[in-house]
Amino acid sequence: MALRKDNSVDFVVLGGGIAGMRAAIDLAQGGRVIILTKDDLYESNTEYAQGGIAAALSEDDEVTLHRHDTIQAGDGLCREEAVRVLVEEGPPQIQQLIDWGMRFDRNGTKLAFTREGAHSRSRVLHAHGDSTGSEILRALMAKARTLPNIQLRPHAFVTELIREDGKVCAVNYLESSAPSARTIHAGAVLLATGGLGHVYKETTNPSVACGDGVAMAYRAGALLSDMEFVQFHPTALFVKGAPRFLLSEALRGEGAYLRNLLLERFMPRYHEAAELAPRDVVARAITLEMQKTRAQFVYLDLTGLDADHVQKRFPRIFSTCMKHNIDITTDLVPIRPAAHYAMGGVATDLYGATSLPGLFAAGEVASTGVHGANRLASNSLLEGLVFGARAAAAMLNKQPAAAFPSPPSKPGAAAPAHAASSAPPPAAAPIEKAVELVRGILWEKVAIIRDGKTLTEAVTRLVGLALPEPLPQSRPAHEASNILTVGQLIARCALAREESRGAHYRSDFPLKNSSKPPRHSYVSRDSAPYFD
Repeated sequence: MALRKDNSVDFVVLGGGIAGMRAAIDLAQGGRVIILTKDDLYESNTEYAQGGIAAALSEDDEVTLHRHDTIQAGDGLCREEAVRVLVEEGPPQIQQLIDWGMRFDRNGTKLAFTREGAHSRSRVLHAHGDSTGSEILRALMAKARTLPNIQLRPHAFVTELIREDGKVCAVNYLESSAPSARTIHAGAVLLATGGLGHVYKETTNPSVACGDGVAMAYRAGALLSDMEFVQFHPTALFVKGAPRFLLSEALRGEGAYLRNLLLERFMPRYHEAAELAPRDVVARAITLEMQKTRAQFVYLDLTGLDADHVQKRFPRIFSTCMKHNIDITTDLVPIRPAAHYAMGGVATDLYGATSLPGLFAAGEVASTGVHGANRLASNSLLEGLVFGARAAAAMLNKQPAAAFPSPPSKPGAAAPAHAASSAPPPAAAPIEKAVELVRGILWEKVAIIRDGKTLTEAVTRLVGLALPEPLPQSRPAHEASNILTVGQLIARCALAREESRGAHYRSDFPLKNSSKPPRHSYVSRDSAPYFD
């Protein structure tokens, strides 16, 4: 499909992961669709998703149990209607995937399920052992390629959402083959840009996950929600000089233990579910054990499991660890937590509509409230599938912008982020140095265990960083700007939430705020963080 002469299409989808691809397939029924990806077509968090996709499809499971487990993991902050949509619409969406050629692992003719932390049933489907996301993306891509209305354009890095008369109507993007930015107009734009893990020094995310969609939406004036809730995966491979490769929670679901440097199994001291406790509990426990033993890591112990089963069930993990001379069937595996998933993002309703007309969001970039304060394991792929399809339906029906709570307007309300300051403007830092500083500040001061003093220091230092102006028209420069913007937002929202809830733990406010019902945070270009 070629673009029209006026360089316009009916729908622009930003991102080619599970949410973007699923939406594009349905959008193709209503017009011309272009999918823009900043890197290779398959380079997304979906491609690297190991553990699986959760759905109540087994004989001993029910959607009500899946709903209960999701809400329990969300620590009081899940939007229950969003959870209901997720668990009820998930099974038929997975069946649709299977009809399109998705190959889940099976035991004979029956689907194979495994259990992960905080699930009361074995309901996690997987493919090729530990390559579930890759197989889902293959099936979706194969389906999309059969639809003539869909154009795939890799290496198209979107830098800006364009508004006319308040409506998002176009995007600007960079291509390596073009000397200047290009523009595509559309009837509606879907943000499916994925995660933001690379605002942290330690992350399981691929390098493309810079929070681009969140930053673009914020600059365009969209409302964001729950930015302080960043999930840290408990078990990332810790090898100096190597990327923090994720070691699936399914390893613990199969019976692996966590041991500290003294080889003590410690999780039973922290939670009755031990290694299968919610991720926030496990990540904090590991952090505390590392502090107690003055170590940089703890161990994941699979040596009590059947070696042949481990190799067959987790082939990618086994082969990756072997590249670092670690045999997971016989060796203790050094691990530590790393930034993994954003529960917050661009605020949406149940159909992906944002606060801006013409702009929709689905997948990790969106904040539907389905995950609350702490995502239940393997619900992320399901969210992309379900809400990608829902966003497409809303875009086809030209659904208007969503309504959200307004910021406080009473005297003394906090000033917006861009308010003028009497301090001199910060000196611009070289782009690579600025990125390094942001990622280090977030990891040191806005990570698993937080407090007001270090969060204030983080906000001050992040606000004091600046990039060269005018910003060079390059992907690294715009990624740096997005990382800085998102880092500031996470730190500011974390400082504003004076309680501990789910993935947000404040040592100076270690308990939940029980004086008020659980509240979501909101922030925009024109308002400081507020709660409703």
